[in-house]
Amino acid sequence: MNPEQPVGDATPEALQEPPPPACVMSFNASDPSGATGLAADVATLSAMGAHALPVTASLMLRDSAEIFEQHAIDPEVVAEQARSVLEDITVAGWKVGFLGSAETIGAVAEILSDYPDVPLVSYLPNLGWLDDDQAQPYHEAFRELILPATEVLVGNHKTLTDFLLPEWDSERPPSARELAVAAGEHGTRFVLVTGIMLATKGTEQFIDNVLASPQGALAGEKFEMFETSFVGAGETLSAALAALLASGAELQAAVAEALSFMDQSLDAGFRPGMGNVIPDRFFWAAPPPEEGELPPGAEEPAQEVETPASKGKGAPRRVH
Repeated sequence: MNPEQPVGDATPEALQEPPPPACVMSFNASDPSGATGLAADVATLSAMGAHALPVTASLMLRDSAEIFEQHAIDPEVVAEQARSVLEDITVAGWKVGFLGSAETIGAVAEILSDYPDVPLVSYLPNLGWLDDDQAQPYHEAFRELILPATEVLVGNHKTLTDFLLPEWDSERPPSARELAVAAGEHGTRFVLVTGIMLATKGTEQFIDNVLASPQGALAGEKFEMFETSFVGAGETLSAALAALLASGAELQAAVAEALSFMDQSLDAGFRPGMGNVIPDRFFWAAPPPEEGELPPGAEEPAQEVETPASKGKGAPRRVH
């Protein structure tokens, strides 16, 4: 038998190796706790099957409970980190997190402008821990330089309201569409708004997570809220979405899968120290229970390899 001949009816094309992982460059802070920042991005991108290209924009001093301070890196050093990689590797997606300073935002925006066709997912964390003299110029630069390049802006409902509609004075909180309109005025195509509080049903509290454009809401997932304090959920969601878009997934399907991934990561979350619970981004790689041993309430597991996309299918999804 000729070893170079295809086996059976297989064609040479079918026997080719699968394409390499999509490469996603993340601009974010270094977080030694592993809860947020580049550590969260690298773990999530890897778990979703992408290859992470991490660029350090800031050094964060924090533990699993709180942020103490941060030290922004020289913008030229941030840019050189990225340019060195971009001269060698083709990037299929971007993720922007906390960049440390308005000057660094400018340096990152200049790089992004050279790749207008590569999808950018921007995550805006709660920066209430920053002094006003740092937060105000940071937000202004983010609004003017990052939003015009952003495909999807991800953030908590209150954080995005304070950022996009700071003068909102109605007793009614703004809708996801109204936030999308405000973001769209700066060039952002979509917003993914998390943590929208819904009316209480009995003793249960639900929250909504909505993808919206200036024309209206496009998709949403309602989850039951649990009284557990997490850190890193938004980073996980935005990095998962960046990986999926970089791999060519359609937006609404990517949002649904990213939300599912975040929910399962939170469900498997753990408390590494004395602070908050951190998402387990590799929940799907956990060893199966020993023979005859099942978690409480669990059904007999299917005999198949589990992946982030397949594990938990059919199970109720929750945000904590």
